[in-house]
Amino acid sequence: MPRVVHFEISADDPERAVNFYKEVFGWDIRKWEGPIDYWLVTTGKEDEPGINGGLMKREDPRQSIVTTVDVPSVDDFLAKVEAAGGKTIMPKTEIPGVGFNAYCQDTEGNIFGIFEGGPST
Repeated sequence: MPRVVHFEISADDPERAVNFYKEVFGWDIRKWEGPIDYWLVTTGKEDEPGINGGLMKREDPRQSIVTTVDVPSVDDFLAKVEAAGGKTIMPKTEIPGVGFNAYCQDTEGNIFGIFEGGPST
């Protein structure tokens, strides 16, 4: 069964948001060494319940906190989203060396991500 495996926080000022979450929750937040400005958020120890996430610059006023669900195939689940009355907000996109993701909108207007891990082709 697909599960929530990641969250993303959008921010107008990512550095300010990094400082906020570090101060309030004590999270470990480090800039990713990837091709985009993205910060990796570690919320606790690996052997404790919970998920980790990321933080990025807000690119659309509708962006807020987005949860991401791990799926075996982004293509298959985009089709399921559309068939169930949802929408594709951002099509399948490669995350170099990590996998693929896409953003969707449910029937109630909520945005969520889907992620397919593994080497990109």
